[in-house]
Amino acid sequence: MKTMKNVFLAVMILALLFIMGCASTTRTVERTSSDTVTDLSGNWNDTDSKLVAEQMIQDMTYRPWLQNYVMEMDKKPVLIVGTIRNFSSEHIQTATFIKDIERELINSGKVKFVASKQERDEIREERKEQQSYASDETAKRLAQESGADFVLQGGIKSNVDASGGKAAKF
Repeated sequence: MKTMKNVFLAVMILALLFIMGCASTTRTVERTSSDTVTDLSGNWNDTDSKLVAEQMIQDMTYRPWLQNYVMEMDKKPVLIVGTIRNFSSEHIQTATFIKDIERELINSGKVKFVASKQERDEIREERKEQQSYASDETAKRLAQESGADFVLQGGIKSNVDASGGKAAKF
């Protein structure tokens, strides 16, 4: 009986060690720079969004329309980023792409920029509340917003070119 208990105890200890050995796989997490390009699937990702926004705004701000506007109006144009629609077959976070475009517009220093409709609605609500709850010295006046001279809007399309079992997505 005592040897039976010892055998049972030994089997249980071995089984426990075996289970613990299987469960103790180590997982390492490697941090990368936010500038590192990570392309796992070939589908649209945050790197594509940043690069396209950067190139698009750089191209837009080096075109003659900007210099012509500044010379004629004697001021920087005020832009707003409107709706960007996804007409491609890929799942693209257009809100992220819009934020990348807005960031590039601000960083260009060549144009002024106004907030989106949703952001303006939130600001208007805050100003309305200030009329009742903030002191007269600190409350911001209503209807003193900057208007946009231009609205930047558009769509995202993709094209797949395939031949001989190979395909490229544009």
